[in-house]
Amino acid sequence: MSLERELGEMGYPYASLAELRRSGVRYRAAVPVLLSYLTPRTDLKTLEEVIRALSVSWAKPDAVAPMISMFRNVDDPKELGVRWTVGNALDVLWDDSHFDELAELAMDRSYGRAREMLVLGMRRSKDPRAADILVGLLDDPSVNGHAVEALQKLAVPQARKGLEGMLGDERAWVRRSARRALEKLDRRGADTA
Repeated sequence: MSLERELGEMGYPYASLAELRRSGVRYRAAVPVLLSYLTPRTDLKTLEEVIRALSVSWAKPDAVAPMISMFRNVDDPKELGVRWTVGNALDVLWDDSHFDELAELAMDRSYGRAREMLVLGMRRSKDPRAADILVGLLDDPSVNGHAVEALQKLAVPQARKGLEGMLGDERAWVRRSARRALEKLDRRGADTA
């Protein structure tokens, strides 16, 4: 039985997962079925659609651990392929109860740019270690722009020196984010770190 047919029998009669995602329907009951397709045996095209369908707040907390496992184990040769899509899902699904695992993935340079959205997801963390990890990632060219964006949200004084260093970045969006982050620190009257 196809995934779409299985979902249709559950009351979600959509021709595709993309259509289901765009429907505006909160398909919480479909999450266990979608998770059953979150496996390396699923073809990459379908797998990406399943990951996107699980990139919704109501897939928490069920989808977090399987997504972490998928990020580690997916076999996709494209740097910005399925693993990047999983990182994007983990941004949406961020859950501090998995902080250690998420931080480990964010800091593992072997994953390259696939970590971009995972690093950005750290802006959602309430764990005080997140800021120090993000500051440490400012020297990682694969994800430092996303670390700047996350630090802009967190507005922590210890990021000042690293953010000042990013004002000379070759990417305009990174310079802009660094400037905004520093302005936010100034507005909060943050001390230099």
